[in-house]
Amino acid sequence: MRKDNVELICNIAELAGLFQKSSGLSDFLQTVVSVVAYHMRAAVCSIYLYDDQSRELVLTATQGLNPESIGKVRLKLGEGLTGLALKELRPIREGRGSRNPNFKFIPGIREEQYQAFLAVPILRGLERVGVLVLQDPVENYFDENDTKALQAIAAQLAATIENAKLLITLHQMQERQAAGQAETRQTALPSELGMKFIRGVPASAGIAVGRALPIGMSEDHFVVKPEAGMPSWTLDDFRRALAKTEDQIEQLQLSVEEKLTDVASMIFSAHLLILKDDKFSGAMESLIRQGVPVADAVARVVQEYVHLFGNSNNPRLREKVQDVRDIGRRLLNNLRSGEESQSDYAGRVIVASELMPSDILKLSAQRVEGLALVAGGLTSHVAILARSLQLPMVIVEDRSLLHVDEDTVIAIDGEQGNLYINPTPDVLRNFEELRRTRQVMETHLQNVADETYTRDGQRVHVLCNINMLSEVPAALRLKAEGVGLYRSEFPFIVRNDFPSEEEQYRVYRKLIDGMGDRPVIFRTLDIGGDKMLSYFPIVNESNPFLGLRAIRFSLRHRHIFEQQLRALLRAGHQTKLHIMFPLVASVEDFTEARDIVHACMQSLEQEGIPYNRAPKLGAMIELPSAVEIVEELAAEADFLSIGGNDLVQYMLAVDRTNEAISDLYVAHHPAVLRALHRVAQAAHRHGRPVSFCGEMAADPKMIPFLVGIGIRVLSVEARQIPRVQQIVRSLDAAQAAEKARRILQMGRIRDVARALEGNGG
Repeated sequence: MRKDNVELICNIAELAGLFQKSSGLSDFLQTVVSVVAYHMRAAVCSIYLYDDQSRELVLTATQGLNPESIGKVRLKLGEGLTGLALKELRPIREGRGSRNPNFKFIPGIREEQYQAFLAVPILRGLERVGVLVLQDPVENYFDENDTKALQAIAAQLAATIENAKLLITLHQMQERQAAGQAETRQTALPSELGMKFIRGVPASAGIAVGRALPIGMSEDHFVVKPEAGMPSWTLDDFRRALAKTEDQIEQLQLSVEEKLTDVASMIFSAHLLILKDDKFSGAMESLIRQGVPVADAVARVVQEYVHLFGNSNNPRLREKVQDVRDIGRRLLNNLRSGEESQSDYAGRVIVASELMPSDILKLSAQRVEGLALVAGGLTSHVAILARSLQLPMVIVEDRSLLHVDEDTVIAIDGEQGNLYINPTPDVLRNFEELRRTRQVMETHLQNVADETYTRDGQRVHVLCNINMLSEVPAALRLKAEGVGLYRSEFPFIVRNDFPSEEEQYRVYRKLIDGMGDRPVIFRTLDIGGDKMLSYFPIVNESNPFLGLRAIRFSLRHRHIFEQQLRALLRAGHQTKLHIMFPLVASVEDFTEARDIVHACMQSLEQEGIPYNRAPKLGAMIELPSAVEIVEELAAEADFLSIGGNDLVQYMLAVDRTNEAISDLYVAHHPAVLRALHRVAQAAHRHGRPVSFCGEMAADPKMIPFLVGIGIRVLSVEARQIPRVQQIVRSLDAAQAAEKARRILQMGRIRDVARALEGNGG
């Protein structure tokens, strides 16, 4: 039979289907090995999970070996070929495994008849999760393609298997946990109080009105309570609710994968594994059999799990608190009948102290109305993700909001930053009128032109910033002339593990195909600062904005960088490929990155894989050091791109996420404007294209200055394109250049501000 490993690599739907075929944790892992063995046409497939405490690998599931050996076979890190693969974090392939001096014979598991051996480590970031092993009686049965396929499969399964591993840890905690937990009382803002207005910070535009649902990580919200007056449901009612909840989550996962193929990454896998875990649903059923009312049984088990998760020393278990609460809420809702049985968040405004990117994705998939985030939990990528998903969001500093009664009506204006608790009928009418007015404005603004010119005929290209593939239709509808900045980190940030080369390739290719013949500029991975990966080993940096981020991270972790570059080069085959490196601080940063691109091109050539042979490589100018050497960078790079937001931050030494000093973040500071002019001049002298990405590119006061210093490519969010076009069309480029010349001679912020407003200079 022919191996169809390529099908398995990319078939996310089949991986989601593994949940449908399984009834619990053990059954799920057994289904995994069976499916992988079938697709790889291998006699044996086994999963070994790594126990951090004992530093041992434990055989957890197998197809082909003695099933009685499950849970009994244990290998030290580095022991045998399997242990060696995990210790050295590399695949091991042997034509005849027993000939390798590291091979360890284990009597009783019936592996002596198998010759060919292939093991790949299962990693979450760089942390060890386990090993996926294939064996077959035919010598030299596995080849290089099989190795790559198994690596891709391991990467796809890593997050789900890690969740399974977390459940095993939870079971061990439960065994040690003393029976009974004290219930925590809530301190809430009563819903019957009069209207309260809170002035916040706008994070994502839009209007949202709905009933509050606090999901703070404090003890106040650890308890899922049944409502008073609930009917006396039966065990059969519970089983129907359980089956309905499972079906909802499976359908939700499939729906998300269809709509958000680049970032979905089985984000509801933890929900499904917990729900199917016999110690979760089984414990509920046991309580019901003992005579505990169904709703109380659900609440009691959910409370226990939330308490265990929330008080764990394992940060990954703590991340699952909201998943458990969501399952409890769904089960209780599905016990009822009527419209609410859909268990979505329609009509809800989420109140939270902290949200992970994956939380934003899950809430969006469940039709949440809007988000109110208490200050301290804001990071730029969370706000960017909310904007990409068109979720209204406001940031507030009033922590009492975390204790608002559930179902209290909240109204938020994500454009102005206003939040109302218990809004009056007049406020609600005003919100509805504001919603209608903005819809009319958006419809009017969508009358955009294919090309943009100033009044005196200067061509200005208006491109868009893209975070997710779901934004492409809006970009095309609003006549984006291309993608000036694709933030490639978003598939990394919202996932539970590094996407494989194959997964990245598919995302990049879809973006290129979606944009047709329009240019797409890919920014390589930009993490660090306020954009952290939950699955990457946490480094305690005193100032992460000055730490291991962006190109520094990529150069330090070359294997991750190479995977991304290979995926980009493959996706860009027979297209005009543009790759730019973020946070370049020196010419050496750029040339080292360029050398790695060339090395990836050579490896693809040797492997006979089609790739782009002439990619355009650019440098992002975001640091004062890059401004100082911009002449040398312009001579080396194919193009330059100014990252305005970071450039302001680093020029002025102002953390742009720190609300306490937000007033010091002044984009029109004379030093910033002179740096922008210097970069534009250097690019022009060397005949290099230069673009501008950042908030200034959509600022009506700053656009004339940017055009005046010679910037002819602006990259903004898609919805801002019509407004930017209108402003550019109203300009006379020659007059803008003269005004920019006068502004560049000013040394005081207030003088520049008056000149930009048109009242001076």
